[in-house]
Amino acid sequence: MSINKYSILLPTYNELENLPLIVYLIVKTFEEANYDYEVIIIDDNSPDGTQNAARQLQKIYGEDKIVLRPRAGKLGLGTAYVHGIKHAKGNFIVIMDADLSHHPKFIPQFIEKQKEGDFDIVSGTRYVGSGGVYGWDLRRKLISRVANYITQVLLRPGASDLTGSFRLYKKDVLSNLIDKVVSKGYVFQIEMIVRARQLDYTVAEVPITFVDRVYGDSKLGGTEIVGFAKSILTLFATT
Repeated sequence: MSINKYSILLPTYNELENLPLIVYLIVKTFEEANYDYEVIIIDDNSPDGTQNAARQLQKIYGEDKIVLRPRAGKLGLGTAYVHGIKHAKGNFIVIMDADLSHHPKFIPQFIEKQKEGDFDIVSGTRYVGSGGVYGWDLRRKLISRVANYITQVLLRPGASDLTGSFRLYKKDVLSNLIDKVVSKGYVFQIEMIVRARQLDYTVAEVPITFVDRVYGDSKLGGTEIVGFAKSILTLFATT
């Protein structure tokens, strides 16, 4: 058994259909790899019964493995991580989406990569090696590529995939970065990597495949794109 413990933070909002499957896949992955773990579900008061599903999962897998730490309402991704870290017992934190777009099967590769070079952060990338995106139309792919390209040119972050939210962090590194990050929403993940480079944290990447959400609505629309452009320019001006 590894002496390391991995806390998987799962921020949720209306993920009733996805939560049982993503938790099953996480548990299966960690049990097979024989790593110590816990899944922390940070639910923002979903009206669809996500929290009830989480309580059922606690009965199945145990409250030591499935930790439910809900919040009063939709308060944003950054604060969800802050909330999750407070309750995390692991010395490593995995952040991922609960909507099945990130497959837990890649997590053991993150862990092995981290061990190889004692990296501070291991980030999943859709844009290198065997990485890729499935289920996106041309528009979504174009937006993602252009966003990534603009960010690369302006911020030179030293990583190939900046908008992804599938990562492994050393717990103290994640805590320190979150203290310094000011962005919200889509740009939050980009700023995390940009700040990491500024603070001389080491970042490694592992190719992943991203699958567009199976159930529910995507959260990226026209207003998010405009907000993204403004936020990137602000980040460029302040870093």
